Amino acid sequence: MIADSANKLRTNVQKVIVGKDEVIDLALSAILCEGHILFEDVPGIGKTTLARALSISLGCSFQRIQFTPDLLPSDVTGINWFNQKLQTFQYRPGPVMSQVVLGDEINRATPRTQSALLEAMQERQVTVDGVTRPTPRPFLVLATQNPIELEGTFPLPEAQLDRFLLCLQVGYPDKQEEEQILLRFGTSDPLEDLEPVLTPQEVIEMIEARRDIRVEDSVRGYVLDITRTTRARAEIELGASPRASLGLYQTSQAWAAIQGRDYVIPDDVKKTAPHVLTHRLIISPQAQLRGRDPSELIRDIVSEVPVPVER
Repeated sequence: MIADSANKLRTNVQKVIVGKDEVIDLALSAILCEGHILFEDVPGIGKTTLARALSISLGCSFQRIQFTPDLLPSDVTGINWFNQKLQTFQYRPGPVMSQVVLGDEINRATPRTQSALLEAMQERQVTVDGVTRPTPRPFLVLATQNPIELEGTFPLPEAQLDRFLLCLQVGYPDKQEEEQILLRFGTSDPLEDLEPVLTPQEVIEMIEARRDIRVEDSVRGYVLDITRTTRARAEIELGASPRASLGLYQTSQAWAAIQGRDYVIPDDVKKTAPHVLTHRLIISPQAQLRGRDPSELIRDIVSEVPVPVER
């Protein structure tokens, strides 16, 4: 069921996005885990277009928040306004009350505004003036940030980075793919003709089906060995949290389901580990001076941890 739906979704998104099958599948993995995605890449490579294509294909409501230094928390969560006709306060929902929320250039907002997303991302609810309201389901936050331009930005704190299930890089297309982009978008915008291929209810059913993907004891131990090794390395000051362990476990289930299997193999863990763990690590100053980076350390850890084999 999940593999067939994933194939329909991938085919539909590819009407707009050229190539990038792996990025699309990873994004679907996050959806199946009810997780959130941080796109850390340069401008103009299709992050917003991908988010819009996903929301349309899933049949979900979509809102975009353009983060700027003067954005207020109420601009994200919504406000209570006084209706003079009814002589009562009424809640006006903010953009975070959509099923797919794109937070564009999230690191340009102040920490106070960034933190307005924390409750929605983790507890899937929004509290305004003491009243708590649940976000719609499915709920997915896609945030983008430019890793090159740092002037006038506020780096995301570790607590917020840990709320993102995956950190993805779309990357530049190759020459053939870029030529296809020119041909495809040269005369019209494919987004205007894109139609939903799934419904929100079908997505929720896929989320529930993902929970039944079988994970053997040895593979579960493999997940724990990888995350716990990040806490024991001298080069890493802050290792992966238990939330990261759960994220790697669930993402491995989702990746296996997308591939058409009802069980997880170690290769599923290897495939998803860099995207789940890299953005959660803080490496030591000595490791930084030696030119080491979190993605390189994760690759080393994955290659060093013994892989469970069938007896």
